Amino acid sequence: MAKQDYYDILKINKGATASEIKKAYRKKALKYHPDKNPDDKLAEEKFKQAAEAYEVLSDPDKKARYDQFGHQAFDGGAGGFSGGMNMDDIFSQFGDIFGGAFGGGFSGFGGSRQRVIKGSNLRIRVRLTLEDIANGVEKKIKVKRKIIAPGTTYKTCTTCNGAGQVTRITNTILGRMQTSAPCNTCGGAGQITDKKPLEADAQGLIISEEVVTIKIPAGVVDGMQLKVSGKGNAAPGNGIPGDLLVAIQELDHETLQRDGDNLHYDLYVSVPDAILGISKEIDTVTGKVRIKIEAGVQSGKILRLRGKGIPSINGYGKGDLLVHVNVWTPKTLNKEQKEFFEAMRDDEHFEPKPESSDKSFFEKVKDMFS
Repeated sequence: MAKQDYYDILKINKGATASEIKKAYRKKALKYHPDKNPDDKLAEEKFKQAAEAYEVLSDPDKKARYDQFGHQAFDGGAGGFSGGMNMDDIFSQFGDIFGGAFGGGFSGFGGSRQRVIKGSNLRIRVRLTLEDIANGVEKKIKVKRKIIAPGTTYKTCTTCNGAGQVTRITNTILGRMQTSAPCNTCGGAGQITDKKPLEADAQGLIISEEVVTIKIPAGVVDGMQLKVSGKGNAAPGNGIPGDLLVAIQELDHETLQRDGDNLHYDLYVSVPDAILGISKEIDTVTGKVRIKIEAGVQSGKILRLRGKGIPSINGYGKGDLLVHVNVWTPKTLNKEQKEFFEAMRDDEHFEPKPESSDKSFFEKVKDMFS
């Protein structure tokens, strides 16, 4: 099922300011908050949708990628990439936005919600060839991540009684003021280590190497970042693991140049081949193909092989492969060759006679960008 547009979810336009985005999210979140709509699955889903939209649109980098690539910038479908958020994510990241509307930033389903800590994210860079990008690829990557050590147990923090935050009341000239801050003892987790093996750190975590399978969809671009949920570092206690952020690095191709979804190939032919015509084999991202060069081809002619480019990341078909024909003029000739071309100087067949179909350089450039 197609995802709803994030701007439509929050009922804002693309030109909305950061404060307008935050205001729109707060309005939506308060309307569908679980305390206000107990046991209402539809309201819960709309609450999650609003949080997911705000997570992306409130971040300038994520917003820019979403504006350019849509949901595909964060969602690789079967690849396990997901922009979805669970309730713990929402209250952990955006609980402060609700203010005191529900008795505290971490209010939950009809009562107080314990703060849930999320583990830190991990970042890796994956290098892809043009062939990988054109066809989509599955990569198996070794990742070192923190996990809870076997045998580790946790107990409720006595400082905050499991709330993860400490509330202080201060008397001021303006009256009594209440402030909340993460608990210094447990770091906001609500739990502290009870028992742990010697090799574990103070939080009961150890470093483990894991092979993560990453399915990268066709059409990704250099610099795009994908997310594998739950494959980052673990959090102590009842926390949830962070995410694995995958940055795409596109490797240069030996003969092909990428321009968006289109590819460019420089084909050099000799003067005799240009005059007589020839069949040439060229590279594509799906293998080699043979193309026919017509007799009398002009240098600068562009041959378009439709659908031989890169698939659109948004699913709008494939780009084309543009073959640029370059007639190679020899720089040195022997005596016999020179005599031949000297005799051809005044031959009418060798005089330039451009036809209306022979476009100028500037017309060709214009066509490429139109």
